[in-house]
Amino acid sequence: MSRTEWNHAPEGAIEVSPLWQWPPRPAAVAKWYAGAWFPLTINLCILGLAFLSWALFSPTLETALMLDWWMAGIWLRNAAIIALLAGGLHYWFHVRAAQGTELKYDPRPFPRQGRMFSFSDQLKDNMFWTIASGVTVWSLFEALAWWGIANDWLPSTTFAQTPFWFIAFFFLIPVWESFYFYWIHRLLHTNALYHFHALHHRNTDVGPWSGLSMHPVEHVMYFGTVLIHLVVPSSPVHVIFHLMFYALLAVTSHTGFEGLRIGNKKRVHLGNFHHQLHHRYFEVNYGNLDVPWDKLFGSFHDGTQAGKEMMRERLKSRKRT
Repeated sequence: MSRTEWNHAPEGAIEVSPLWQWPPRPAAVAKWYAGAWFPLTINLCILGLAFLSWALFSPTLETALMLDWWMAGIWLRNAAIIALLAGGLHYWFHVRAAQGTELKYDPRPFPRQGRMFSFSDQLKDNMFWTIASGVTVWSLFEALAWWGIANDWLPSTTFAQTPFWFIAFFFLIPVWESFYFYWIHRLLHTNALYHFHALHHRNTDVGPWSGLSMHPVEHVMYFGTVLIHLVVPSSPVHVIFHLMFYALLAVTSHTGFEGLRIGNKKRVHLGNFHHQLHHRYFEVNYGNLDVPWDKLFGSFHDGTQAGKEMMRERLKSRKRT
């Protein structure tokens, strides 16, 4: 793609998970999913953080029998995590500018000023909606799950009861995320709900605080992914990981940079050009690459000039109808 449009763009066309390609490519599928978890990935870091939070910074099931001040502890823990992660990444990439513009997708400076933002400031806007609404809704869902499991209103399990399922569930959560996110995202782009989603789309160029900068209605829909635990036997650590995965991946994937470079080498993959295209063009790439809903429904932009032309033709045909 044109370098006047993008400061950085990956070579070649964006590809979806080989799990959905025919004929089957088992080696490619194994490589795809292994790469999402090992050796040092965001997924693995969030999993470790979830276990640490469960062990050291969470209530016990006995404490959670009644809704009480322990809920504030969950909010404080989640707010601290978000502040450290989003604040740290913002400082590294946009204050200290330790990486310059290397691997930055959008050539425009971040953050911006303008009346479209709360407080007329993109960073303050993003921080306010992330903390005031995002962390609050996230923490409320987690607290209610703790309460439900403690009172046996939600189906639960432990490692001792179902060791295979206990481990497998962590790897299945990102797959569920791929399914769930596409559909709620499409709903948010309908005329009935877009006025809520528009708050997130103030950010045509993004930074770490942009990922969870949403309207409270969107936060309820976004974190509503955890309602699957109403029917799926879970442990509190599954719930913690599930919500952290949604919250923290939104932060890391919206840094505006493809990855973190240390010592002239990309050490950790962060953003995806696939979703950066959505923030630029709005009506493409509603989902992610693990489940190819966008390909199936014709809204996929593969990052090439041909993909851009297909997008233009699709939007033209929509206007004609």
